[in-house]
Amino acid sequence: MINVFQPNLGKEELLAVEKVFASNWIGKGAKTKLFEEKFLEHLRENSINGGGYCLSVNSCTEGLFQVMKCFVEPSDEVIMPTCSFVGAANAVVDRGARVVFCDVDKLTLNATAKAIEEKISPATKAVCILHFGGVPCELDEIVELCAAKNITLIEDSATAVSSFYKGKACGTFGQAGTWSFDAMKILVCGDGGMIYVKDADKFKKLRQNIYLGLVSQSGFTNSVDSKWWEFQIDTFGRRSIMNDISSAIGLVQLEKLPKFIAKRKHVAEMYDSLLANVDWLKLPPPLKDYQKSSYYMYHVQTKNPEDRDRLASYLRGKNIYTTFRYYPLHWVNLYGQKFEHLPNAEAAALCTLCLPIHQSLADEEVELICQQIISFKG
Repeated sequence: MINVFQPNLGKEELLAVEKVFASNWIGKGAKTKLFEEKFLEHLRENSINGGGYCLSVNSCTEGLFQVMKCFVEPSDEVIMPTCSFVGAANAVVDRGARVVFCDVDKLTLNATAKAIEEKISPATKAVCILHFGGVPCELDEIVELCAAKNITLIEDSATAVSSFYKGKACGTFGQAGTWSFDAMKILVCGDGGMIYVKDADKFKKLRQNIYLGLVSQSGFTNSVDSKWWEFQIDTFGRRSIMNDISSAIGLVQLEKLPKFIAKRKHVAEMYDSLLANVDWLKLPPPLKDYQKSSYYMYHVQTKNPEDRDRLASYLRGKNIYTTFRYYPLHWVNLYGQKFEHLPNAEAAALCTLCLPIHQSLADEEVELICQQIISFKG
């Protein structure tokens, strides 16, 4: 089966893990601290962005839970695109706030400033955008809107690990951003995530909250000479930290990231070329010259919605797995917004299909996928 997503791991990652084992410490330690530092450097590389702080967590979803706790109060409203990962919406609800879903652009599936503005109310505290498939949102307009309305901007950059907008890393435009390193992402650690925040006080608060509310994570790191096991907490936190095993893998993957992105770009360009003349398909819109994508997803849209499900089944029968991301959350009964009408997202949900794209995909496999798509109506 040709997979939609597939990690790329090798002997370098095994060697890194072996060294962690040999250190006799596998919890959060020096490797995790180094991973945080190196990821922050990555965000600044080839970027006009400066400042800010990175904090590793055990998943991007947990990162969003922590960010909502830090920036949002119960009874607040948080706007997000309906085509988002369920974890982002759950983080809002868990905080006791109300999630408000907005529509998306019908081709990019990204939220727009116009769609967000239509959902703003006096209770709106934050906007949580997703860079769909790694393609940056039109951030100038969204940042300007949030600033004008005094709304906190949070970026769910789970799929945008190497995405840039006008030379600045996605995830660093708002007050906070999060990234995912789970098994289906580009940079993988098994599970893991990263939080970025601009404000030093928010960083300190998050650092406490991800480790049970403790100010210090180890007696070895504080300056007391006796009874270092005594402590007090001034907030209730969770245990959300990353560990040195995952971080060691992440450090190796971070070094490989430029090659990963180059390969995924190559796959996307092959799809663009080989599927260009398929008149019953719409291909993703071309990137603007100020956008740099991570190429996490490559989505096509059938002009006839009835063809989408049949195409998916046909390809699966040929051992080619496809999927649709992300199912509109306003259609999920639990959120209580199933009567909301968001036409672009609803139309996209019926005709969009995500094709395989990952750094382990061979050119011959891409050619086979395209041949099978063409033969579907050939």
